[in-house]
Amino acid sequence: MTNKSYLQYLEQSTSDMLSGAKVPGLSALPSFIPHRVRRKWRATRSRIRSRQSPTSSITSLETSFSPADTLRSLRTHPWSIYDGQYLILAIVAIFSLSVMEAPGPFAKTFTAALLMLGLVIPAIRQFLLPFLPALTWLLLFYSCKFISADYRPPIWVRVLPALENILYGANLSNILSAHKHVVLDILAWIPYGIVHYVSPIVVSACMFIWGPPGTLPTWARAFGYMNITGVIIQIVFPCSPPWYENLYGLAPANYSMPGDAAGLKAIDKLFGVDLYTSGFHASPMVFGAFPSLHAGWATLETLFMGHVFPKLFPFYVGYTMWLWWSTMYFSHHYAVDLAAGSLLAGVAYFWARAKFLPRVQDDKEFRWDYDYVEIGDPQDGSGYGMLDIYEEFHPLSDSDEWTVGSSSSASYSSGGRSPSTGSRSPVDDAQSLWGGETLGSDNEHELR
Repeated sequence: MTNKSYLQYLEQSTSDMLSGAKVPGLSALPSFIPHRVRRKWRATRSRIRSRQSPTSSITSLETSFSPADTLRSLRTHPWSIYDGQYLILAIVAIFSLSVMEAPGPFAKTFTAALLMLGLVIPAIRQFLLPFLPALTWLLLFYSCKFISADYRPPIWVRVLPALENILYGANLSNILSAHKHVVLDILAWIPYGIVHYVSPIVVSACMFIWGPPGTLPTWARAFGYMNITGVIIQIVFPCSPPWYENLYGLAPANYSMPGDAAGLKAIDKLFGVDLYTSGFHASPMVFGAFPSLHAGWATLETLFMGHVFPKLFPFYVGYTMWLWWSTMYFSHHYAVDLAAGSLLAGVAYFWARAKFLPRVQDDKEFRWDYDYVEIGDPQDGSGYGMLDIYEEFHPLSDSDEWTVGSSSSASYSSGGRSPSTGSRSPVDDAQSLWGGETLGSDNEHELR
């Protein structure tokens, strides 16, 4: 082949390559762009293609719908003490279903069958399993109104106002709610009546997209167990909220009394609806003032969002303080309730962070950028212990686990082994206890 023919062939090949990129105008570039520039363009395009390659197993999602894969995971699962969480959830669920008078047996059986079906299908199980604590909490919360008063403790009416005066020297809720205005009503309604109910969905989406692999299951379980703990405390230690004191003083309360929307009635009146008035009137937990799960939600969301987006942490703290004010402005909680709810959320978060929560890597933006994760608090302020590899959703892996990880020595990575020492096995993000690694396994290393 002559030099001229070779150059014509090279230009034609480059033209075909550029036209394949489907970018308008690029097919004409080789006719006047120097060969060196064309070669640099080919190298750049090759790098772009390499970034578009399939993601590593750490971020891949389970796509199997075969129950056989779930059975295989159960057979290879190294059982540990952490699996006891599902026994606890089962006990709470059975209790809730036993006391529930509605819906009927057919609806209960049908719902339970759907749940079991979702747990045996891997593609559904990877998302359903981490949210089991939250689903159990919803079931327990709904069943509270069916618990007979004969088996429930007396309602504490005086203890929260007394604690309020001892700790703060005054009833902060009464002080903040003494002066009403339509502007203040709207400002309090935004976090308490709108953002509060949609924030868990928003936070879940952020944890999945921007958090390291394993962050979403950790958040979901922390959220669920925090709420279960809060409702159990409310059942065994029922306390009246500020609106009860405003309506009935310190007179004894009983479980036949309906709930009250208190300051939220102004919102219903403002918009001409009957949303909060009827909703709080039929609340299954009328005397669940302590601890405040409104404060618990906001605090837990602040801590997890601050973990993933640390630069925005002051903004999230501001939201929490905004919600604190709104709950007292509407006479739904005392300040001591809010402090207890935030404390409960703090315990849930810091326990999860120390044991199970993957650490954010500064050079990563999305979950798909991670080739490995680091779990637990560092031993000092500068260094990090590192897992060899962490597998969140590895499709059809032999080490796919039901809850807490694998004792297998296999490792998966898009770029080879990570620079840590020792072998760590992959673990399924949606199936691990907190999205952590080999919890309770015999060959467990320190993850800090």
